[in-house]
Amino acid sequence: MGLPPALLLGLLVLQGALRPLHGDVVFIPSFIRMSSLAVSASLVGGPEDVAVTLAVLQADAGWLPRPACGVPLSNETQDWSLTTVPGVHAVEVTVRWRADWPPCPPNETMPFLASPCIVQTLLVSASHNVSCLAHLLIQVEIYANSSETWNASENVTVIPNQAYQPLGPCPCNLMAGACDVRCCCDPECSSEVRELFERSCFGGVFGGHVSPPWDQLCSAGPEPQAPDWFPLLCVQSSLANSPFLGYFYHGSVSPGSSSVLEAQVDTDPKDSSHFGYKQGDPIMTLEKAYFTVPQVSLAGQCLQHAPVAFLQNFDAQCVTPLEAYQERDAVISAKIRNGTLGGIVTPKVTYREATGRSGFIASAETPVRNGSAPRNVTLEEHYLFRWDNNTIREITVQVLRAEVDARWTGSLTQRFTVRFLSDNSGDEKESSGNPGYQLGKPVRALSTNRPNQVTSLYVWQAAGRGLCSSAARRPVVFGEDVSSGCLLDVRIDENCTRLRENVAERLSSLIQATHVAMRGNSDSSDLGDGWLEVIRVDAPDAGADPPAGSAHGLCPDVPAQLSIRILVAQAGAVEGHPQWQILGVETRFSTVSWQYPCGLTCEDKAALLPVTASVRFITVPAQLPRPLTRFQINFTEYDCNRNEVCWPHLLYPLTRYYQGEPYSQCVAKGLLLAWLLLLAVMLSNPCSRIRQG
Repeated sequence: MGLPPALLLGLLVLQGALRPLHGDVVFIPSFIRMSSLAVSASLVGGPEDVAVTLAVLQADAGWLPRPACGVPLSNETQDWSLTTVPGVHAVEVTVRWRADWPPCPPNETMPFLASPCIVQTLLVSASHNVSCLAHLLIQVEIYANSSETWNASENVTVIPNQAYQPLGPCPCNLMAGACDVRCCCDPECSSEVRELFERSCFGGVFGGHVSPPWDQLCSAGPEPQAPDWFPLLCVQSSLANSPFLGYFYHGSVSPGSSSVLEAQVDTDPKDSSHFGYKQGDPIMTLEKAYFTVPQVSLAGQCLQHAPVAFLQNFDAQCVTPLEAYQERDAVISAKIRNGTLGGIVTPKVTYREATGRSGFIASAETPVRNGSAPRNVTLEEHYLFRWDNNTIREITVQVLRAEVDARWTGSLTQRFTVRFLSDNSGDEKESSGNPGYQLGKPVRALSTNRPNQVTSLYVWQAAGRGLCSSAARRPVVFGEDVSSGCLLDVRIDENCTRLRENVAERLSSLIQATHVAMRGNSDSSDLGDGWLEVIRVDAPDAGADPPAGSAHGLCPDVPAQLSIRILVAQAGAVEGHPQWQILGVETRFSTVSWQYPCGLTCEDKAALLPVTASVRFITVPAQLPRPLTRFQINFTEYDCNRNEVCWPHLLYPLTRYYQGEPYSQCVAKGLLLAWLLLLAVMLSNPCSRIRQG
């Protein structure tokens, strides 16, 4: 007598759940609902010579036969294969469809079938000496297109141009080649199948409404909450011109040249040098490559191969370890496109030898070993591009080199500058204002101790971990108070004299300037044209180092703080613009006492010593805040700083506080506006209206 299928499945599941508690042989899991072409289970607790068989259970009027071992294979069983892989504590059993023909042949006319094409019940039995040990029941229900093994397509997915049509017109269409239930926009669903769920379709964007009419569209009609003036200010547009597309309100929609969005990425550099450069375009070489100069990124790191952009000046400082220094490609061999078709310009390179290396090489040490011959390193590279309209006329490069010992170790600070100078400017002189300084412009400085006298005052620009060995520098700009610093590695047994010299050398590299320009347009070739000598206040002499027998990790009087004070004053105004000038510059060192931080024990690890540099601009004389007027004290409702509406500023362009243009022009424009207003009143014939009234 057979058992109902539900009861049989329940008994088998209960049998598989209770047997592991007694250490018996069991399939895990004991029941599988199969919808793919292969399933796997584990046989746990069986002996080594356990036998595993596969049989197809024939249902008779909804009843399944009682499971038994050793059921002979039928023709239907030949379509399935059974493999076992012995393991350490279990045997992996895999049942796979092995017929040469697919279980569900593809149907081009109707890709979606409401019922499965294969419904079978498989029984996997484990026996030992003709005695049944465990059973695995597999309910097979395979639908059409559930596997893409025989229905794969090599056609490339066509991605529409999002400027003219949505990228995903039917987001709920998730399965290729099959109908997705409740997705009424799925073109793979036949009308008969769509009738089954047409009342439960997905709504919104997921259901295919990716370009709904927007609220301002006239054809959409006013909403209940729409204002009365909606018909006057609504938008007349076709539904194809949607705000969800890329060409919204760009006029009429015209078909694009290509409806397919190119998926491949163009790795070739952007080359626009044949028909003239535009501001920001990368400068190209003859080999269709970018012309690169080392620059500092926004994160403070030095990029060795950064493209040079047209009409964009920069001044970069890069710190490189001497042992990792590599010479750049020769600039003299580069051929650069000048912006015309076939035009080429070759840089004119001038090499100079540096007289000193103190401002470029820090912590230089020579290991005690036999080394090679000296080598040349580049300290500075200055590029000057002369341009006219959108072409490059001439490129001059000045390279400052120095000879160092190849065995040296330490850090090398390199400077790279790029300037674009128009042919109409005449000379190469740059300024930070005319005549006074402009806020945000670099403070101009000279150094009489170097061949290229033009330099600047610098502060730290930390990068990475903030160590001084990798910190870059940036110039001091007028009117900006700055406080910067970096961290220096110091060991517990550091020599105090050597530590003081190292810190002083790093801070001195920021203030190599000997003179500072009083005005923004002072002539750099004439020291008498408004150049002020920098006042230097050195750190006090350090006392004697601690005795040799005293505790390590204590160094007094370390000059670890640098303060730059700049006195500025307003020297007048040109066309209403205030003109600022520098009255004096003072650099002062301050000392600190460094002590190695020890916890319970002093470990032989490097500690961090903060080295700081600050810049402060002091206005002379000090500008006190303007006192409040009696009107501002009594009538606070008219105070512009406390209210959004500022009636006193109604005629602000006519007051002395407006500095956008000369005061005489403001008065002239105000009188012209008043005359036009009076003319409009007179043309409106007010007298006749008064008599008629």
